[in-house]
Amino acid sequence: MRFYEYESKEIVRRAGIPTSKGGFAKTAQEARARAEEVGGPVVIKSQVLTGGRMKAGGVQFADAPDEAAEHAARILELEINGHMPRGVLVDGRVEVAQEYYAGVVWDGLRKQPVMLFSDMGGIDIEEVAERHPDHVGRGHFSNVLPFSDFQAKQVIASVGVTGRALTRLTPILTRLARLFVQRDMTLAEINPLAQLADGSFVAVDAHMEMENEARGRHAELLADLGVGEEETREAREATPFEIAGEEVDAQDHRGVAGNVTEFDGNLGLVIGAGGGSLTLFDAVRAHGGKPANYCEIGGNPSVAKACGLAKLVLQKPGVEKIAVMMSIVSNTRVDIVARGVIKACVELGYEPADKIAIFRIPGAWEEEGFKILERYGVPYADRTVSLNEAAKRAAEAVPA
Repeated sequence: MRFYEYESKEIVRRAGIPTSKGGFAKTAQEARARAEEVGGPVVIKSQVLTGGRMKAGGVQFADAPDEAAEHAARILELEINGHMPRGVLVDGRVEVAQEYYAGVVWDGLRKQPVMLFSDMGGIDIEEVAERHPDHVGRGHFSNVLPFSDFQAKQVIASVGVTGRALTRLTPILTRLARLFVQRDMTLAEINPLAQLADGSFVAVDAHMEMENEARGRHAELLADLGVGEEETREAREATPFEIAGEEVDAQDHRGVAGNVTEFDGNLGLVIGAGGGSLTLFDAVRAHGGKPANYCEIGGNPSVAKACGLAKLVLQKPGVEKIAVMMSIVSNTRVDIVARGVIKACVELGYEPADKIAIFRIPGAWEEEGFKILERYGVPYADRTVSLNEAAKRAAEAVPA
């Protein structure tokens, strides 16, 4: 889940990292009060979970509280990329001597967090890494072992920062790295991290994203921030198809039919095995297939749940066939999934052999499952067929 800027700055502040002075406001009157508290020039920033605020007019500058209120009133009515603002952040303007970037992200290849630091802050770190790679320092670290501030110092020093600046920046990156692990973040960045004229540093802007599965562990923090349990914090509102997928999963406690995401293709997917489902999705696309959806099924679902998910995918406009694929699993019964998807086809008036492009789920009770598939003429593959080959067959069964 993603956090608004004002929430991210509060998380950073609680971690002991200095932030620019300011506050959140939901009305123009509250914005005026926040500006009065700052006691100087301010910047009013729309609080939306999307980019392009500056270009859209969602960031304005004010020298006095009344002017801040006027800007806030306009910004609160401004839609940006389909998002209406939660409110505005009234932030004190600071005299910046230099802008830096500090961030921590999860490296899926190394299976470790990685620190990023640059002496070219205020712009996208991806752009800096591409055009000025020597200005980006990197350092992986363990999310299990204790973190040493020397690790942060090495990353900062690698871009040429020395002296008092290095001494002052080290604890900031250290606290950000520890925050990343302690709060189960997938992204924690400060951009810009501003150096003021007196040599001190403050976080002017921050961006935080947390693992959805970790919300329960941080219920107290989320409650303090006012994050509702029903908030998804996704980049866009869920579609009716995606909401229906959640309803299928909620109807039965057995197994999982989750992470249903809608796309525009013609090949429906009923796939599982955690990272294997992502691999399968990418493999289908690599072989020219056009997925109509992404979803995950597993954990030994009931026939009803497998049927419900298959029905949902089969009824999606534009879907010509579905592919049912998993990696090798230990607890998902092949016969149950087979019964579920065949039941979905039959109840919708389809011939299973015509609607199921391929069935590849090796696992428990697979011989019984294969017998059921044979009875209905459904093409299936055993564990001797790789995920890549199964995805290829699925893509070829439904020409783009």
